Amino acid sequence: MKNSPKFETLVVHAGLDPDPSTGAVVTPIYQTSTYVQDQISKHKGFEYARTQNPTRSALEKALALLEAGTSAYAFGSGMAAIDAVLKLLKPGDHVLAVNDLYGGTFRMFDKIYKQYGISFSYTPATDTAIFLEQIQENTTLVWLESPTNPHLSLCDITEIAENTKIRSSTPLIAVDNTFATPYLQQPLLLGADIVVHSTTKYIGGHSDLIGGAVVIQDSDLAEQFGFIQNAVGAVPGPLDCFLSLRGLRTLALRMTRHAENALVIAKYLQERPEVEQVYYPFLRSHPQFSLAHKQMKNGGGMISFTLKGGRESAKSFAESTKVFLLAESLGGVESLVEVPALMTHASTAQSALEVDSALVRLSVGIENIDDLLEDIDQAF
Repeated sequence: MKNSPKFETLVVHAGLDPDPSTGAVVTPIYQTSTYVQDQISKHKGFEYARTQNPTRSALEKALALLEAGTSAYAFGSGMAAIDAVLKLLKPGDHVLAVNDLYGGTFRMFDKIYKQYGISFSYTPATDTAIFLEQIQENTTLVWLESPTNPHLSLCDITEIAENTKIRSSTPLIAVDNTFATPYLQQPLLLGADIVVHSTTKYIGGHSDLIGGAVVIQDSDLAEQFGFIQNAVGAVPGPLDCFLSLRGLRTLALRMTRHAENALVIAKYLQERPEVEQVYYPFLRSHPQFSLAHKQMKNGGGMISFTLKGGRESAKSFAESTKVFLLAESLGGVESLVEVPALMTHASTAQSALEVDSALVRLSVGIENIDDLLEDIDQAF
């Protein structure tokens, strides 16, 4: 092609090379644990499936291309991917993180890595200057989510990256891009060093796999993550890699429909008398509406809102929907509803990051919008 392919074309073809032996268009599931060697250390690029697998290699190639990285490493879950990033640190290091983040991430930081002599602090990243004031001499990692989980706040990734790089200590900047996906934003192009995904979510897109990934540009980081991936072995199986690749092909289409439905629902929720506040980046009422349009292609498929009736109203609403399924996770074609304080973010209870129990989180699917609105109406 004369010009570089657009994302919608790239996502269909990325990492997809016809099988050399059969010509199969779809990457096969290489369900094998080991590979024959012609001589010791002389092989076809594959030795042992923890180290390499052709199905996994295809997924990693695709993710690297879509996130504008040079290397990607797939893991057995999103948490395993986050764990790999934390394994870059050593006792005495400090991590500056956004104060609104996934409960599982906080649990890993607070309950596992803190006991190994790594310190963590949490602060809003909506104001870059205030956020950067929290960087310490021993800060080696800045952990961002944008949009955040569950309040859908944004941070200016470019501004944070530019102001971090000019400091005497230059911590790595990692962005959990699960909510946005590379279709909506590419943090590496905005200045981040590391992008993390739970491929379980929008990349897989069908609620039928568990996976995670790390994408980078720097060759030294690539070498470190390659070593960690192989040494620790928290890798996905070939079937999950195959399903992730399958899901990727429709990512652009799905994210467009997710966002179309979500914007309609977010506007509808704003008009409901039962609703205290709605959180959605492409609502004009969102305090970072302008940044959302600058940094993201659309608002994505996640909405959070608080109910005036508090915890019991949130619980009642979530248990009354029919099309929206009461379940943890997000990013599948089906719509889901949950109460973060009681479910995905229960680990933040009695901490500074505790989530309001009146908050409801929606993962808006690709169903007919009229059916979704009718379901919300009857739940109220």
